[in-house]
Amino acid sequence: MTSKNEQFKTNLMETEFNDILGQNRVKQQVKSALLMDRHIILVGQPGIGKTTLAKNVTKLMPDKTVADCGYNCTTDNPACPKCLEKKEKKEKIQTKILKGNELFVRIQGSPDLTAEDLIGDIDPIKAMKFGPLSLEAFTPGKIFKANNGILFFDEINRCSEKLQNALLQVLEENKITIGSYSFDFDVSFLFIGTMNPDDKSTEPLSDVFLDRFDLIYMEYPETAELEFEIVKKAGKYLIEFPQKLLYHVIEFIRDLRIDNDVEKKPSVRASIGLYERAQSNAKIRGKDKVSVKDVQDVIVSVLSHRISLKPSVKFLKSPEDYIKEEFEKFSNQIGGDG
Repeated sequence: MTSKNEQFKTNLMETEFNDILGQNRVKQQVKSALLMDRHIILVGQPGIGKTTLAKNVTKLMPDKTVADCGYNCTTDNPACPKCLEKKEKKEKIQTKILKGNELFVRIQGSPDLTAEDLIGDIDPIKAMKFGPLSLEAFTPGKIFKANNGILFFDEINRCSEKLQNALLQVLEENKITIGSYSFDFDVSFLFIGTMNPDDKSTEPLSDVFLDRFDLIYMEYPETAELEFEIVKKAGKYLIEFPQKLLYHVIEFIRDLRIDNDVEKKPSVRASIGLYERAQSNAKIRGKDKVSVKDVQDVIVSVLSHRISLKPSVKFLKSPEDYIKEEFEKFSNQIGGDG
């Protein structure tokens, strides 16, 4: 284990992951997995902090000095042909320092993502100059940019089975074999993926692929009080939003999540959206604080597309009508608060 890895693991043991409020069980499991260099997938609905938690891990990584070669080799253990040749010739390997966001490489999962996007591809112009099978013609992909850092794969279950298969070797052996070459590239990174289990428009992840990971499940904020803190921290402030009214709004969102008629649940982004839009509504109306009417006027705009109704209900009414009716009932219950 290098001193850099030791420093990261010391930071990992000491961190509280303060960018995320609550989720103490999840934080402990992330620490436990990363301490043993295990790849993880954070599983949960949108807007609960999966990406924020992954970025929080990046802050724990010390600056890293790597070769300026496109593959982020370490000078004491070069892996690419260019650095290996310099080492053999006892030539100095030029270096660069990676820090912060440079150690965090993000991939957005999608069905049209290819193995070449991740691993790299032959540059046709360089191929004409150096030859199609020359290593000089190969342009490294995002996996190499993440070498000695973090590879963050958002919505990993949106990638194709072919792409899953392309990742198997590197996840298991920390090596990449490129089809056109006989050379194996050594790579080392932390792999943090995310997936939304309720997304029906995604590819199934194979058992062989999932066997390379530990899955860590994240839930919505544990309490209304905690969600209140998250909304206040993440949302923009424009004018006063009475505390009692904001608690009621958050309770309404949380009630929708446990509503038996609601299939797709509103995320924390819905709570933040209502907090921000109600303020701007009140501001436009010339008010100095938010009222129930300001929330009611944006309830459909913010919420209707963030929920879906179960089949037994959706043929009787639209999400827009359902939200209007439920909020009207809710506002009658809370009376004139706010």
